[in-house]
Amino acid sequence: MRQERNMTKRTESLKGSDRYRNILENIAEGYFEVDLDGNFTFLNPSMAKILGFRQEDLIGVNYKICFSEQNTALILQAFKKAYRAGGSVVLLDGRHIRKDGSVAELETSVALLKDTLAGPTGFRGIVRDITERKKLEQQLIQMHKMEAVGTLAGGIAHDFNNLLMGIQGFASLMRSDLEPDHPHYKKLLQIEKQVNSGAELTQQLLGFAREGQYEVKLIDLEDVLKRTATMFGRTKKEITIHRDIDKSLWHVEADRGQIEQVLLGIYLNAWQAMPGGGTLTLKACNMVLEEGERFPFEAQPGAYVRISIQDTGIGMDEKTLNRVFEPFFTTKEMGRGSGLGLASAYGIMKGHGGFISVASKVGEGTTFDLYLPASRKKAEAVTVHTETAIRGRETILLIDDEDVIIDVSREILESLGYKVWAVRTGQEAIALYGSRTAEIDLVILDMIMPVMSGGETFDRLKAINPGIKVILSTGYSLTGQAREIMARGCRGFIQKPYKIGTLSQKIREVLETSASK
Repeated sequence: MRQERNMTKRTESLKGSDRYRNILENIAEGYFEVDLDGNFTFLNPSMAKILGFRQEDLIGVNYKICFSEQNTALILQAFKKAYRAGGSVVLLDGRHIRKDGSVAELETSVALLKDTLAGPTGFRGIVRDITERKKLEQQLIQMHKMEAVGTLAGGIAHDFNNLLMGIQGFASLMRSDLEPDHPHYKKLLQIEKQVNSGAELTQQLLGFAREGQYEVKLIDLEDVLKRTATMFGRTKKEITIHRDIDKSLWHVEADRGQIEQVLLGIYLNAWQAMPGGGTLTLKACNMVLEEGERFPFEAQPGAYVRISIQDTGIGMDEKTLNRVFEPFFTTKEMGRGSGLGLASAYGIMKGHGGFISVASKVGEGTTFDLYLPASRKKAEAVTVHTETAIRGRETILLIDDEDVIIDVSREILESLGYKVWAVRTGQEAIALYGSRTAEIDLVILDMIMPVMSGGETFDRLKAINPGIKVILSTGYSLTGQAREIMARGCRGFIQKPYKIGTLSQKIREVLETSASK
């Protein structure tokens, strides 16, 4: 009878052991057991896969053959700690290079393996492949760092645009007083050309700072891709361009100019990475990021259009890849690049609610993936604006805390035929407008001012006259705070530095549109 009971206990024990082994064979985590000498006595299929070996090739083999000398030393140290700790678990993180050369980030828990009677018999451990998690964590750190630098870059760009406004305005006024054959006429043209170059640089900074959305409309990405690829292909004939674009590609709500800037910048980088010529492949498709999936850069679930730009160039090493979106980082020679192209692209994509990622290996080319939130609305046609100056006779209230902006803008407006009242604070503006409401036809309002901001000043002015006509002026672009003010009833927006023609057209647009309502 006693013999039958013992036989039953052994049978139940074996069944329990079989269930235990069956669970270990099917879990996603790696599980291993080694004897006191470090030889594998058991490991599950997941563990073999993580290490990059076949399961049957490791049984009875010492763990040292799987790891680098540095990792072997770390594992041995963990085994020693686990032995001294008895029943406690020892944690170990590290990077493992598999047999095929691929890299995995591993998180390992090690504990002593003990027999009730014989004492310690070896070690066991659970190993998790946390490569994807580490990659997402690194992307998150990079994103937060870029946002901090972006805030600084946006402030610099705003102040720089104010400086350019003074140079642009006075140069234009001087040139308008000269005949084309005057010896200084061409010099002034060159000054204006340099100002335009400076403005383009600040636009890239604002793009990186996610302050670059200027005119958001529904656009047809298929058309944008075809136009930019055709334009680029005409100038770089040594590059073969292939397109694979879904016929039913969704539209996106975006600043067309900014998206074209991103695409052309990446095309240019690809061309520079293929000095002897090569192939540039453009792909675009619709996709949906489902709820519960893990997305890079804190992306939100929903419908997206994905654009992939792949080149057959020299590729990038890991160190370069980790810095590729940083502002002012460039691999080009001194004076050959600002290092703002990809940084700007990163900011523009984030500013549009999308994201950008890159994959590259030395000698195997580079692929950029751009994701933009999709829209099912119908896209608008592209319109072209001219720069002809238009005169007027109305009265304008100019509000700006920068003396140089007041001086140059007053002269520009008076040269166009307008009567100008100019003040430097929100409080002065409210007092003047309150006493001369009937005389003032239009207000040009700076957004960033001390004590009373442009937004608060606008609200106070609108309380005096709900039908007030206001153009918001700033060195930033139309996003964030500026967009909020526009949504509260501001009639127009103009970004510094602006040209005389651009300002004159915006004034007429606001006055005449408002008058027709």
